[in-house]
Formats: sequence, C-alpha cells, structure tokens
Amino acid sequence: MTRTGRAERTTKETSVAVEIGLDGTGTVDVSTGVGFYDHMLDQLGRHGLFDLTVKTDGDLHIDSHHTIEDTSLALGAAFRQALGDKRGIVRFANASVPLDESLAQVTVDLSGRPYLVHSEPEGMAPMIGADYDTTMTRHILESFVAQAQIALHVHVPYGRNAHHIVECQFKALARALRYASEIDPRQTGIPSTKGAL
Repeated sequence: MTRTGRAERTTKETSVAVEIGLDGTGTVDVSTGVGFYDHMLDQLGRHGLFDLTVKTDGDLHIDSHHTIEDTSLALGAAFRQALGDKRGIVRFANASVPLDESLAQVTVDLSGRPYLVHSEPEGMAPMIGADYDTTMTRHILESFVAQAQIALHVHVPYGRNAHHIVECQFKALARALRYASEIDPRQTGIPSTKGAL
C-alpha cells in the first residue's frame, strides 16, 4: 500500500503544489519563499518521516500571510488524501518535544472532524526573521486542521525564545502525526465504533 497525497491550490494570491508520502524516509524538498516556514516544514517532514514536496509562489511583495496560509491548506488536503479510508491506522497519538528551554505537547486524533486547541506562552516576540509573524503559527495549524479534518491539541507550557517555541511545536506535531498515521498490525479495520473516520 502506498499512502500518498497531492494537493494543488491556485488563487490570485498564490500557486501551491504539495505532495506527501506517509511511509517515507523524511526526504524533503520545500520552497515557499518564506525562510522560517520552509525550516518548519522541513522539521515536519524529517521528524514525521514523511516524504514531502512543497512548491509555493505567493504574493510576498504584500507579506507572507497568503503564502503561509494557502500552503497550510494544501498540506492539510494532501495529508487527508494520503490517509485514504484510514483502515488499520493507530488513529490517536501524542508527542512531547523539548527544544532547550521550550516544551511542546501535541495530541492528535485523525478523527475526520476538524478541531484545534492551541496555547503558547504570552509575550512572544512578534517576528522571527523578517517574514514570519509569530501569530501565524496558530493560523497554520487552523488551516492544516480544517483541510486534514483532524482534532489537534497543541500546548506549549513554557519557553522564552520564539524560534524555539515555534520549532518544538512543529517537531512534536511531526511525531504525533507519524505515530497516529502508522499502521497498527492488530487493527484490521477502521478504528472507530462508527465504522468510518
């Protein structure tokens, strides 16, 4: 079984193409034009062991918002497609990842129902580099969840450095998605009493 997904999104603001393979080796080829976001998507692919290709051309002359948002929507759609009917998956998973002084705790349910709970330390620096607004992290997750149709809880109980706070979230998300989407050798059907996810 090959679990891969592809999504394209083209608007007057952006052109996005995303491909993901859930059973990969963490091979990543990402280019959005937003350096820090590329770095985060690289973390997602490498720590999730997802083969991930992302190509986005966006209206960066305005700002990075549309580029980041539309890429996240396409990523969620590709991830949902790659899951297929979810037969045999683990479904639930959690991961805690530290990055120096910061800690991220992520819990996921590949439920078919989009829901996000997200908390970060208050008083974060507003920008990372010149083009990543730190308020975008929640919006990335909202956009991903909306298209992936998963329940996602992300909690950063403490941290000081904004780069660390955001990066540990992506690493923990990668691990939680990896564990939840893995095939459970004891699960022969769809892991739901409803019979569908």
